[in-house]
Amino acid sequence: MQAKELLYECDSVSFVYPDGTPALKDVSFRVRREERIAILGVNGSGKSTLLRLLDGLLEPTGGEIRFLGTPLTERNLQDAVFGRKFRQRVGFVFQDADAQLFNATVWDEVAFAPRQLGMSETEVQRRVTDTLNLLGIAHLAERAPFRLSGGEKRKVAIACVLSMNPEVLLMDEPVAGLDPRMQVWLVDTLKQLHEAGKTLLIATHNLHVLPELADRVLILSETHQVLADLTVHDALANESLLIEAGLLHEHPHAHGEIVHTHLHAHEHHHEE
Repeated sequence: MQAKELLYECDSVSFVYPDGTPALKDVSFRVRREERIAILGVNGSGKSTLLRLLDGLLEPTGGEIRFLGTPLTERNLQDAVFGRKFRQRVGFVFQDADAQLFNATVWDEVAFAPRQLGMSETEVQRRVTDTLNLLGIAHLAERAPFRLSGGEKRKVAIACVLSMNPEVLLMDEPVAGLDPRMQVWLVDTLKQLHEAGKTLLIATHNLHVLPELADRVLILSETHQVLADLTVHDALANESLLIEAGLLHEHPHAHGEIVHTHLHAHEHHHEE
């Protein structure tokens, strides 16, 4: 079977913030079309930073990221042809929907990106209508985003990205803070998008939904390096690896005079 097209090539990518805070160190991996990859790691391991690098919002301070063979640099993104094609092909759903929503109505919010890309108003209308219907939020079209519930805001944020019909979806902690019903909805939606041919890269530290979100896992260590790159099955079966990554910890429980040690996943959430 012929390998799928190579989308991203990350070679020895490092990133240090201006204040000297390290975020990533010598990270290397490849992403092929239609893969589902989870970027797994504890808070502060560099997951969010890596997604921002893959979206071209940040530029590596070391190493190189290439998209379809072209280095993902600020200069190349400012090129009219490459920049437009990249923005059409890659969409980023932020961890905090409020950071992504700023228009007066949901309709204008979802129409914003297609309009910025210079699409005709007829095409914009079609895309917005199709996307709102796809996500079941057409009834919210005239509502102000800031008046929506958390789950509704998450749907609108996803709609803003899907209105561009990108080939690649980057998502930062998509299930964080969602109630069980919304988690099920989101997982089902992501499955449908993958079945439609989308490539998914999802940052998370939630081990429970991992098998539903991805086939492959890139595990980042607390020292901001790639600890492992393997299948979801192999990752979840390797308790020592998950403990090393800080994703599992041993917690003693007392039953009378007998003390048992159980493994617990780290599911609490903080900004990265």
